[in-house]
Parts: sequence; structure tokens; C-alpha cells
Amino acid sequence: MTSPDTRTTSFGQSDRLTPVDRFGVWLSRRQIRRTAGDLAGKDVADFGCGFNATTMRGYLDVVRSATLVDISLAPDLRDAPNVTAIEGELPDCLTVLPAASLDVIFCMSVVEHLWEPQRCVDEFRRLLRPGGVCAINVPSWLGKRALEFSAFKLGLSPAEEMEDHKNYYDPRDLWPLLVRAGFNPRHIRCFRHKFGLNTFAVCRAK
Repeated sequence: MTSPDTRTTSFGQSDRLTPVDRFGVWLSRRQIRRTAGDLAGKDVADFGCGFNATTMRGYLDVVRSATLVDISLAPDLRDAPNVTAIEGELPDCLTVLPAASLDVIFCMSVVEHLWEPQRCVDEFRRLLRPGGVCAINVPSWLGKRALEFSAFKLGLSPAEEMEDHKNYYDPRDLWPLLVRAGFNPRHIRCFRHKFGLNTFAVCRAK
């Protein structure tokens, strides 16, 4: 599905991260460490990683390979020896990747920007190896109020990011997308995160 307001830049490409953004990234990294386990020697992807791949940068020296996907990526990321850099829109650009080729997938604060979230989550399941882990973070409906207040009233978050949101997800909204993608319910953890302002899911492929 196409839309006239399709993004042309990656998160963090035009502006530096705000203190609110940096705190959110720190909380996501903390949750990733808890749920995805040790990333050393693994093939890891960050889909919708942002221009500077802020979350993944801290792992580039330990992972076997890093697949980074966003509309545009910083030049130094494209030049890193263990990085596969793909510039394009989700989910279409994921189809070039081979099935069952990844051990871990991150998708932090991205699904809410997509017109076709189900297609994207379907691709995540296709790309995971048996035993692989997919971690997804999205803002909740409670988070909508906080994000829009921060962006539109206080100016502490980028307003253009909130204007680009297509949906918000509580656990009961996100869970069906994961099941339809082929994740077994017993291998899905879907819970509130970041003081209830986000929903976090951890899915294991079997």
C-alpha cells in the first residue's frame, strides 16, 4: 500500500535525538538485553534502525553480522565490514533477504509507522531461524497521549514523528498480528513497557 505521506528520511537523520528520545532508546536497549540474551556471534537485524542505528551500534563489535534497514543510513554504517545495509521502505525491502537467515530481529518503535504492519511481521517470522528471537516495541494507546503532549505541547519530541503514526498497540492489539504471522502463542510474550506507555513483544520461532 502506498500513501502520499510516505517518509523520505530516517529517524535521527535531520535532527539530533532529544533527551526524551535518548531515554527511550536506553529503556529499549535494557529490555533487549533482558529478552534477547547474549548477541555474541549471532546474525542480528535491526529493522527501522534509524539513520545512526543507535540501538545496534553498541553490538556491532560482538555480533557475527548486522543487517540494518531504514530509508537512509549513515555512511559509516554502510562501510562497516560485518554490516549489510539496506536502504528502502518496510516491508518491501525485506523480501531480498533469505528465509531463516537471522538469529535475532529488533524492531523498535517502527510498526506504528507502517501502513501494512501485518506484512512486516510476516517477514520477521519468515526471516528467523528456528530458535530465533524477534523483539518488537510499539507505543500503546496510553503512550499516544504522552507522546502527543510531549511533541505538540511541550516540544520535547519531534512532532513529525507523531504525525507519521498510523496506529497504536496495547498487548491485545499486537498479539493477533504476531499469531497471524505464524508465531505460536506459547512462544509469545507481549507486555506493557516503559511505564505502560509502550507495548513490548518477544517472539521465538520454533
